Amino acid sequence: MNNRLLEFDYDLFHKINHEWTSTFLDRVLPYVRESVVWVPLYLFLLVFGWVNYGKKSYFWMLAAIATAVIANFISSDIIKVFFYRDRPCRDTMLDPVANLLINRCPISSSFTSSHAVNHFSVAMFMFQTLRFTVKRSWLFFLWALVIVYAQVYVGVHYPMDVFFGALIGCAIGYFTSAVFHYRAGILELKPVSTS
Repeated sequence: MNNRLLEFDYDLFHKINHEWTSTFLDRVLPYVRESVVWVPLYLFLLVFGWVNYGKKSYFWMLAAIATAVIANFISSDIIKVFFYRDRPCRDTMLDPVANLLINRCPISSSFTSSHAVNHFSVAMFMFQTLRFTVKRSWLFFLWALVIVYAQVYVGVHYPMDVFFGALIGCAIGYFTSAVFHYRAGILELKPVSTS
């Protein structure tokens, strides 16, 4: 990254990690980034798929899982290997130092954020496969955004790590959803009662 982009990255990190803070966010956001917190959502999606798609939901669920696996592999085993960047919580040149709100600072590369790649890939997959049949399917992007914002807020990623991670994740999710539609077609969703 060039110097101006790095300066912007550091400045935005400082604002998110030091200035735009509150006691409430300090307590909530460290948990928001944990996978276990979202288990009820994942279980809901499993039930939702089965109720609305029946046997077709198997391929849909497998494709969603495959999307996350592919995204994690690309981020953790390819990108992070070739593009190492210190995390803000390990960056000794950062002034002031990062406000770390979790128990440990990971040793892996900060670029790209695997949380961002993984969650935005799944968000894009869900949006692309559900947008014609489920109102507000764009909320999956909001879900992913909250999680990656938390990554910056707690001090383990810079904004550019999550921004580029989100772009890569969206590209992966778009690709896997296109493959899914090519193989399975658009899923036929049963009418869902709104009353």
